Amino acid sequence: MDTLKDVKIGDTVTVARVHGEGPVKRRIMDMGVTKGTSIHVRKVAPLGDPIEVTVRGYELSIRKADAENIEITR
Repeated sequence: MDTLKDVKIGDTVTVARVHGEGPVKRRIMDMGVTKGTSIHVRKVAPLGDPIEVTVRGYELSIRKADAENIEITR
């Protein structure tokens, strides 16, 4: 299972599934990260956390802990 945490800078992937429970999953989905959504990885902070992505036309910073809950397809 590949997750958003494993994607390299410049790659575009599609969300296959959002894992997690309760408020964590809800917060991710409220940011627009839902099944079938295209995500482009723009930047990664120098220490690797957070990851800056483009989702639905806007930039979003996601912590690696949250990125692990986003299953992707390439």
